[in-house]
Amino acid sequence: MATLVLDCGACSQKIGFASNQAPRSIPNAIFKAKSERRKLFIGDQIEECKDYSALFYVLPFQKGFLVNWDVEKQIWDYTFGKEGLEVNFEDTTLLVTEPQFNFTSLKDAMDEILFEEYNFKALSRTTAAQLSAYKCHQDMVSKNPVCLVVDTGYSFTHIVPVFNGKVIKKAVRRINVGGKLLTNHLKEIISYRQLHVLDETFVINQVKEDTCYVSSQFYKDMEIARQRGKENTIVREYVLPDYTHIKRGYVKTEQDTGETKKNDTEQTLRMNNERFTVPEILFHPSDIGIHEMGIPEAIVDSVSAVPPEMQPHFYMNILLTGGSALFPGFKERIFDDVRALAPCDFDIVVNLPPNPIAYAWEGGSTLSKSDTFTKKMCVTKAEYAEQGKAICKERFDS
Repeated sequence: MATLVLDCGACSQKIGFASNQAPRSIPNAIFKAKSERRKLFIGDQIEECKDYSALFYVLPFQKGFLVNWDVEKQIWDYTFGKEGLEVNFEDTTLLVTEPQFNFTSLKDAMDEILFEEYNFKALSRTTAAQLSAYKCHQDMVSKNPVCLVVDTGYSFTHIVPVFNGKVIKKAVRRINVGGKLLTNHLKEIISYRQLHVLDETFVINQVKEDTCYVSSQFYKDMEIARQRGKENTIVREYVLPDYTHIKRGYVKTEQDTGETKKNDTEQTLRMNNERFTVPEILFHPSDIGIHEMGIPEAIVDSVSAVPPEMQPHFYMNILLTGGSALFPGFKERIFDDVRALAPCDFDIVVNLPPNPIAYAWEGGSTLSKSDTFTKKMCVTKAEYAEQGKAICKERFDS
């Protein structure tokens, strides 16, 4: 019997059979393009679009929760169907992720749709943090049963302590800062300083991914960014795509930055202190008026809420996942800031997997091959038909 693993994130779905080496990453959105008004692009069909300017997003997730089922079903129909993975539902077990503190009504709706409309043979529902912690446990030589998962997602950042596969709910912390907020803030800065790009979410997200980094010496970098000429080693020019000659924008090298344009059609953005001030919001949300803790403070606050005898073990296994963990310098900054805030007699170990975006999917793929998964973590179609929501609540939420 095949097992399909679906890490259903607000930005992208990581999906693939447990037998696959790596998941397929599909944007969890439907796109409408200005250049092709009559056509909808579902998920990774966006790669067929010739012009990414002024893309309009239709999202199934709002504020981190799956609320628009009509949109999500269109994406799932594409993903599960002939254009996607060609899933044989009656012979397939689905392992799907849900957000932390998901609403009961949304859990029930998901179970109902997956069983009654898609007819999966069996279903297992869990959180991405638990799958990441399981994968971390399998990868570690010491087999540490505790793991502090720092998941910097699209809408939120969650700090989740996991012990023996179970989330310690009273110690979970959520910061209302994620990749979406960083992209929107960068759009506002660029629109105020250089070009009007408030409609260019897709392009500015690429600019963020290509140019931004986390500073380990914020004030020193600010001083450098104030310099002119070659003394400013931070400034970079980003060549925007024109969708005629350039399909995706790129960063000019430090040597080429400031040189005359190769042609009149080349349009560039000058990225200076924006490169590190935008990711800084993850560490100091109050910089833009969000009165919440930054990630390092939330980590320390989360660990202080678990039993004292467990605290040193959580500090020794901090796991970074999610798209924002890919910012250069992110891991080092988390270590430095947590080291400064945590008790001095505790060791701090921060782990960053090679692919933090797909790490939860990899954990699900590994878990689905274990005996525990099939015996204790799944609800079959027959059990659901007989006992309904009660069996799902008992098996998934206990």
